[in-house]
Amino acid sequence: MGLSASPAAPGAAAAAAFTILSQLCGAAFLYVLLKADGSWQVMGLLALLGVGFFLLERFPGIGEFITASLTRVPLVTAATAAIIVLGFPFVVGSNTYILHLLIVAQLYAVLALALNFQLGSANIPNFATGASYGIGAYVSALLALNFGMSFWLTLPIAALAATLFGFIIGIPSMRTRDTYLALVTIAFGVVVQQLLNNFDWTGGPNGLVGIPAPSLFGHSFASPLQVFGWKLPSQANFYYLAAALVVVAVVTAQRLHGSRIGLAWNALRADEIAAKAQGINVAWYKVLAFAVDAFLAAFAGTIYAFYVSYISPDNFTFLVSVTIMTMVIVGGMDNIFGVIVGAFLLTILPEKLRAFSDYRLLFFGVVVIGFLMIRPQGLFPQRLRQYGVHR
Repeated sequence: MGLSASPAAPGAAAAAAFTILSQLCGAAFLYVLLKADGSWQVMGLLALLGVGFFLLERFPGIGEFITASLTRVPLVTAATAAIIVLGFPFVVGSNTYILHLLIVAQLYAVLALALNFQLGSANIPNFATGASYGIGAYVSALLALNFGMSFWLTLPIAALAATLFGFIIGIPSMRTRDTYLALVTIAFGVVVQQLLNNFDWTGGPNGLVGIPAPSLFGHSFASPLQVFGWKLPSQANFYYLAAALVVVAVVTAQRLHGSRIGLAWNALRADEIAAKAQGINVAWYKVLAFAVDAFLAAFAGTIYAFYVSYISPDNFTFLVSVTIMTMVIVGGMDNIFGVIVGAFLLTILPEKLRAFSDYRLLFFGVVVIGFLMIRPQGLFPQRLRQYGVHR
């Protein structure tokens, strides 16, 4: 039985140059996709993206070389990504529509990363992420409207409330597995949505209106952002806030993935019975996955509520949870970068396919199925856990 040859590790200088070039190409593709307004332009970009992923599937060494380059110079990778994220609003300029898409895509990226702890790391299907998202939004909005609390104070309170919900749904769910567990989470999500729709103090079907914009050091997020003489739209405030939340979610995901908790979740995914036989507290780690998912989802819900200043039960339906799960599956389960790519792609595509009018959802479904046929394990498949000392 022979051993497959691994790609040669690139040198530091070559890895740094390739890392910067690849990230700039990715940012340029995102910008062109956001600016595309014709159906043929969008289809051409999707075809180009499909060819790229086909080559990655056909020649796995390309993906391994890219991964080796990015991990070879982590500081260069992080610095380049930070410059791109910080500079994107300046490139977009006064185009508020693109900034809105980027804000929503970043919030969905956080939601997808939250669900990835369960679906990707521990193989726990959860269709109640949309409910946690809604709880965070409603708790923060009610505190701001009824008690005059600031955004920064409602943020942790909403997260704790959603975490409590995560424990409430997680504990009874431990008596079920697989399909039955999915049905339990669906039921919880529907119950939460119906309660929001029927209680008077939540605004009922009319929702909550007039949620005040947050402020920081006297600067209101409803005002344009002045940076070194550049005047950016007010959406730029929430863009940077959502980007900061994505960074928090990514760092949390990386830390948990490399910790004992991440190892326990992966053991549950591989074989729950074997994990229990090895002394892993299966019930506790499953409940913990629900709590972490709800905690991060509440942060995203709070930012969304204060960004749009109006929320209703229709913003947090079962379809939202299905969309988030699709993002994780298409991007690549238990792959942080893949989940983020899946969230951005499935947030932007429905908007760009509006040119097809009544057939928009049909084309969207065809595109998703097409990508899954090209890459059955997701656009960026789950990577094998590496053990040993890093040199």
